[in-house]
Amino acid sequence: MAEAHETADQRNAIGRTEWVIAEGYIPSGGTGGSPALESHETACILNASDSPANVEITIYFSDREPAGPYRLTVQPRRTLHQRFNDLSDPEDVPRDTDYAAVIRSDVPIVVQHTRLDSRQSALALLSTIAWAG
Repeated sequence: MAEAHETADQRNAIGRTEWVIAEGYIPSGGTGGSPALESHETACILNASDSPANVEITIYFSDREPAGPYRLTVQPRRTLHQRFNDLSDPEDVPRDTDYAAVIRSDVPIVVQHTRLDSRQSALALLSTIAWAG
């Protein structure tokens, strides 16, 4: 039987290469007067590996074909909080529209989903771990 030759990075990998956020929605309005308090959705991505994570995000809708992939890189041993509001290439993620996101990476990552809803003066914050495939 042949021995497996894992790299140190593979042995110490944290996370998965495929994640799903099934519930997404960016309100268009809000009471926040600054970018920090603007209603937003964020994918918080941790790359604990020794290699850059090349990440692709595809956005799915109930009434049209998917958008994306949106491409980004998370440097080794770093975190990136990517607001869906800021995704613009190949197109802006629409506001006031239900969507879901599939996130794929070429190295294991961990993804957490966060939403700030500032449509009311009593802000609402939601955070949950994404589903790992």
